[in-house]
Amino acid sequence: MLARERDRTFRCYRQRAAREKYASMGKSQEMLILDIPADTKNRGPSSRVLQEVIRQAPAEYVTVGWLTSTLHPHSFGIIILPLGLLAMTPVGSTVPGLILVVMAAQLIVGRAEPVFPHFIMTRRLSTKQLLWLGGRAIHVLKYFEKAVHPRWPMTFEVAKRAVGVMVLLLTIVLLLTPVPLSNVAPAMVISLISLAYIEEDGLVLSAAFLAAIILIGLGSAAVWGTIVGAVLVSS
Repeated sequence: MLARERDRTFRCYRQRAAREKYASMGKSQEMLILDIPADTKNRGPSSRVLQEVIRQAPAEYVTVGWLTSTLHPHSFGIIILPLGLLAMTPVGSTVPGLILVVMAAQLIVGRAEPVFPHFIMTRRLSTKQLLWLGGRAIHVLKYFEKAVHPRWPMTFEVAKRAVGVMVLLLTIVLLLTPVPLSNVAPAMVISLISLAYIEEDGLVLSAAFLAAIILIGLGSAAVWGTIVGAVLVSS
Protein backbone atom coordinates (compact mmCIF):
# COMPACT_ATOMS: atom_id res chain seq x y z
CA MET A 1 0.00 0.00 0.00
CA LEU A 2 2.75 2.41 0.92
CA ALA A 3 4.67 1.41 -2.21
CA ARG A 4 1.66 2.17 -4.47
CA GLU A 5 1.19 5.56 -2.79
CA ARG A 6 4.87 6.32 -3.23
CA ASP A 7 4.74 5.35 -6.94
CA ARG A 8 1.62 7.48 -7.49
CA THR A 9 3.26 10.47 -5.77
CA PHE A 10 6.37 10.03 -7.89
CA ARG A 11 4.32 9.86 -11.14
CA CYS A 12 2.43 13.02 -10.19
CA TYR A 13 5.68 14.79 -9.46
CA ARG A 14 7.15 13.75 -12.83
CA GLN A 15 4.01 14.85 -14.71
CA ARG A 16 4.00 18.25 -12.98
CA ALA A 17 7.71 18.72 -13.74
CA ALA A 18 7.11 17.86 -17.39
CA ARG A 19 4.19 20.34 -17.64
CA GLU A 20 6.32 23.09 -16.12
CA LYS A 21 9.15 22.29 -18.54
CA TYR A 22 6.88 22.43 -21.62
CA ALA A 23 5.26 25.62 -20.35
CA SER A 24 8.65 27.29 -19.95
CA MET A 25 9.65 26.09 -23.44
CA GLY A 26 6.46 27.57 -24.87
CA LYS A 27 7.14 30.92 -23.19
CA SER A 28 10.70 30.99 -24.47
CA GLN A 29 9.53 30.20 -28.02
CA GLU A 30 6.94 32.93 -27.77
CA MET A 31 9.61 35.39 -26.64
CA LEU A 32 11.81 34.35 -29.57
CA ILE A 33 8.97 34.98 -31.99
CA LEU A 34 8.29 38.39 -30.44
CA ASP A 35 11.98 39.27 -30.65
CA ILE A 36 12.13 38.72 -34.44
CA PRO A 37 12.56 42.12 -36.13
CA ALA A 38 9.73 43.20 -38.39
CA ASP A 39 12.06 43.72 -41.35
CA THR A 40 12.98 40.02 -41.48
CA LYS A 41 9.48 39.02 -42.52
CA ASN A 42 9.30 37.87 -46.13
CA ARG A 43 7.42 40.09 -48.56
CA GLY A 44 4.29 38.41 -49.87
CA PRO A 45 3.91 37.85 -53.63
CA SER A 46 1.93 40.44 -55.59
CA SER A 47 -0.71 37.90 -56.59
CA ARG A 48 -1.53 37.51 -52.88
CA VAL A 49 -1.63 41.30 -52.47
CA LEU A 50 -4.11 41.54 -55.34
CA GLN A 51 -6.20 38.74 -53.84
CA GLU A 52 -6.38 40.69 -50.57
CA VAL A 53 -7.44 43.85 -52.44
CA ILE A 54 -10.23 41.93 -54.18
CA ARG A 55 -11.30 40.46 -50.83
CA GLN A 56 -11.66 43.97 -49.38
CA ALA A 57 -13.66 45.28 -52.35
CA PRO A 58 -17.14 46.70 -51.60
CA ALA A 59 -20.07 44.60 -52.70
CA GLU A 60 -21.39 46.75 -55.57
CA TYR A 61 -18.63 48.88 -57.10
CA VAL A 62 -15.18 50.35 -56.59
CA THR A 63 -13.57 53.56 -57.84
CA VAL A 64 -10.15 54.17 -59.38
CA GLY A 65 -9.28 56.26 -56.31
CA TRP A 66 -10.16 53.36 -54.00
CA LEU A 67 -8.00 50.98 -56.02
CA THR A 68 -4.92 53.22 -56.04
CA SER A 69 -5.18 53.97 -52.31
CA THR A 70 -5.70 50.28 -51.45
CA LEU A 71 -2.87 49.05 -53.67
CA HIS A 72 -0.68 52.00 -52.50
CA PRO A 73 2.97 50.78 -52.83
CA HIS A 74 2.03 48.44 -55.70
CA SER A 75 -0.29 50.82 -57.56
CA PHE A 76 2.24 52.26 -60.02
CA GLY A 77 3.52 48.87 -61.16
CA ILE A 78 0.11 47.20 -61.34
CA ILE A 79 -1.32 50.10 -63.42
CA ILE A 80 1.72 50.42 -65.71
CA LEU A 81 1.75 46.68 -66.48
CA PRO A 82 -1.62 46.54 -68.32
CA LEU A 83 -0.84 49.87 -70.03
CA GLY A 84 2.38 48.37 -71.37
CA LEU A 85 0.52 45.29 -72.58
CA LEU A 86 -2.12 47.46 -74.29
CA ALA A 87 0.61 49.54 -75.95
CA MET A 88 1.82 46.40 -77.77
CA THR A 89 -1.23 46.43 -80.05
CA PRO A 90 -0.44 47.81 -83.52
CA VAL A 91 -3.09 50.56 -83.52
CA GLY A 92 -3.73 51.07 -79.82
CA SER A 93 -0.46 52.44 -78.46
CA THR A 94 -1.22 56.19 -78.51
CA VAL A 95 -3.69 56.44 -75.60
CA PRO A 96 -1.81 54.00 -73.31
CA GLY A 97 1.39 55.82 -74.28
CA LEU A 98 0.05 59.21 -73.23
CA ILE A 99 -1.14 57.77 -69.89
CA LEU A 100 2.29 56.16 -69.43
CA VAL A 101 3.91 59.59 -69.88
CA VAL A 102 1.77 60.94 -67.03
CA MET A 103 2.55 57.92 -64.82
CA ALA A 104 6.29 58.17 -65.53
CA ALA A 105 6.31 61.89 -64.70
CA GLN A 106 4.64 61.19 -61.35
CA LEU A 107 7.20 58.48 -60.59
CA ILE A 108 10.02 60.90 -61.40
CA VAL A 109 8.71 63.56 -58.99
CA GLY A 110 8.42 60.90 -56.28
CA ARG A 111 4.67 60.48 -55.79
CA ALA A 112 3.72 57.55 -53.52
CA GLU A 113 0.74 56.63 -55.68
CA PRO A 114 -0.62 57.77 -59.06
CA VAL A 115 -2.97 60.74 -59.20
CA PHE A 116 -5.51 61.25 -61.96
CA PRO A 117 -8.10 63.95 -62.63
CA HIS A 118 -11.13 63.89 -60.33
CA PHE A 119 -13.47 62.46 -62.98
CA ILE A 120 -11.11 59.48 -63.42
CA MET A 121 -10.51 58.96 -59.68
CA THR A 122 -14.28 58.84 -59.06
CA ARG A 123 -14.93 56.57 -62.03
CA ARG A 124 -16.91 53.53 -60.89
CA LEU A 125 -16.03 49.96 -61.75
CA SER A 126 -18.40 47.11 -61.02
CA THR A 127 -17.07 44.73 -58.39
CA LYS A 128 -18.01 41.86 -60.73
CA GLN A 129 -15.72 43.39 -63.38
CA LEU A 130 -12.99 43.78 -60.79
CA LEU A 131 -13.33 40.10 -59.86
CA TRP A 132 -13.14 39.12 -63.54
CA LEU A 133 -10.12 41.30 -64.32
CA GLY A 134 -8.42 40.57 -61.00
CA GLY A 135 -8.81 36.82 -61.43
CA ARG A 136 -7.01 36.93 -64.76
CA ALA A 137 -4.33 39.29 -63.45
CA ILE A 138 -3.70 36.97 -60.49
CA HIS A 139 -3.36 34.02 -62.86
CA VAL A 140 -0.78 35.94 -64.95
CA LEU A 141 1.13 37.15 -61.87
CA LYS A 142 1.31 33.63 -60.41
CA TYR A 143 2.75 32.41 -63.72
CA PHE A 144 5.44 35.11 -63.82
CA GLU A 145 6.21 34.84 -60.08
CA LYS A 146 7.91 31.52 -60.84
CA ALA A 147 10.71 33.48 -62.53
CA VAL A 148 10.29 37.03 -61.18
CA HIS A 149 10.50 37.36 -57.41
CA PRO A 150 12.16 39.57 -54.78
CA ARG A 151 15.97 39.43 -55.01
CA TRP A 152 19.00 41.73 -55.21
CA PRO A 153 17.35 44.19 -52.78
CA MET A 154 20.19 46.73 -52.85
CA THR A 155 20.19 46.80 -56.65
CA PHE A 156 16.43 47.21 -56.67
CA GLU A 157 16.50 50.10 -54.19
CA VAL A 158 19.06 51.94 -56.32
CA ALA A 159 17.52 51.11 -59.71
CA LYS A 160 13.88 51.80 -58.82
CA ARG A 161 14.64 55.53 -58.63
CA ALA A 162 15.28 55.45 -62.38
CA VAL A 163 12.10 53.52 -63.28
CA GLY A 164 10.15 56.69 -64.09
CA VAL A 165 12.94 58.01 -66.34
CA MET A 166 13.24 54.72 -68.24
CA VAL A 167 9.48 54.37 -68.69
CA LEU A 168 9.29 57.97 -69.93
CA LEU A 169 12.12 57.52 -72.47
CA LEU A 170 10.71 54.19 -73.68
CA THR A 171 7.27 55.74 -74.09
CA ILE A 172 8.74 58.58 -76.15
CA VAL A 173 10.44 55.97 -78.36
CA LEU A 174 7.14 54.07 -78.55
CA LEU A 175 5.22 57.16 -79.68
CA LEU A 176 7.77 58.77 -81.99
CA THR A 177 9.72 56.00 -83.75
CA PRO A 178 8.50 56.09 -87.38
CA VAL A 179 8.79 52.35 -88.07
CA PRO A 180 5.86 49.92 -88.40
CA LEU A 181 5.36 47.77 -85.27
CA SER A 182 8.12 49.76 -83.54
CA ASN A 183 5.83 50.08 -80.50
CA VAL A 184 5.98 46.37 -79.66
CA ALA A 185 9.56 46.14 -78.32
CA PRO A 186 9.46 49.23 -76.05
CA ALA A 187 6.00 48.24 -74.78
CA MET A 188 7.35 44.78 -73.91
CA VAL A 189 10.28 46.30 -72.00
CA ILE A 190 7.91 48.69 -70.17
CA SER A 191 5.82 45.68 -69.11
CA LEU A 192 8.96 43.86 -67.95
CA ILE A 193 10.10 46.90 -65.95
CA SER A 194 6.68 47.19 -64.30
CA LEU A 195 6.66 43.48 -63.44
CA ALA A 196 10.15 43.72 -61.89
CA TYR A 197 8.98 46.86 -60.03
CA ILE A 198 5.93 45.05 -58.67
CA GLU A 199 7.92 42.01 -57.53
CA GLU A 200 10.95 44.07 -56.34
CA ASP A 201 13.29 41.95 -58.48
CA GLY A 202 16.61 43.77 -58.83
CA LEU A 203 18.00 41.20 -61.28
CA VAL A 204 15.13 41.42 -63.78
CA LEU A 205 14.96 45.21 -63.37
CA SER A 206 18.66 45.48 -64.26
CA ALA A 207 18.18 43.29 -67.33
CA ALA A 208 15.14 45.34 -68.38
CA PHE A 209 17.16 48.57 -67.99
CA LEU A 210 19.88 47.16 -70.24
CA ALA A 211 17.27 46.30 -72.89
CA ALA A 212 15.74 49.77 -72.46
CA ILE A 213 19.08 51.50 -73.05
CA ILE A 214 19.58 49.51 -76.26
CA LEU A 215 16.07 50.33 -77.49
CA ILE A 216 16.40 54.01 -76.62
CA GLY A 217 19.65 54.14 -78.61
CA LEU A 218 18.07 52.42 -81.62
CA GLY A 219 14.96 54.60 -81.41
CA SER A 220 17.02 57.78 -81.18
CA ALA A 221 19.02 56.71 -84.23
CA ALA A 222 15.81 56.00 -86.17
CA VAL A 223 14.29 59.37 -85.27
CA TRP A 224 17.54 61.19 -86.12
CA GLY A 225 17.76 59.33 -89.44
CA THR A 226 14.20 60.35 -90.26
CA ILE A 227 14.92 64.00 -89.46
CA VAL A 228 18.11 64.01 -91.56
CA GLY A 229 16.31 62.28 -94.41
CA ALA A 230 13.47 64.82 -94.32
CA VAL A 231 15.97 67.69 -94.37
CA LEU A 232 17.84 66.22 -97.32
CA VAL A 233 14.63 65.64 -99.27
CA SER A 234 13.36 69.17 -98.59
CA SER A 235 16.67 70.70 -99.67
